Amino acid sequence: MLKIFKITALLEGISFLVLMANMIFLKPNNPELYHTIVKPFGYAHGALFIGYIILALLLKKEQNWSQKDLGIILIASLIPFGTFYVEKKYCKEPLLSK
Repeated sequence: MLKIFKITALLEGISFLVLMANMIFLKPNNPELYHTIVKPFGYAHGALFIGYIILALLLKKEQNWSQKDLGIILIASLIPFGTFYVEKKYCKEPLLSK
């Protein structure tokens, strides 16, 4: 389940950055891009965010995370690049290990 969490954390972080980049660079100049970029990435990001939270809660006991660690992991999902930090710091198992 840790590998699934790592993948979800990376994808959630990427989708968050895509949405932020759209808000900063594309949307002010092209409001019609809402239906082509923002809406699909918004749905994907929402699903990944919910998955990230659920997986973090399920992994708390398995990974022996303290309440403080869990709080940091959950708050990191709200901060740009936060899930990348969590993936590096709290997920010790390499992603591509067998």
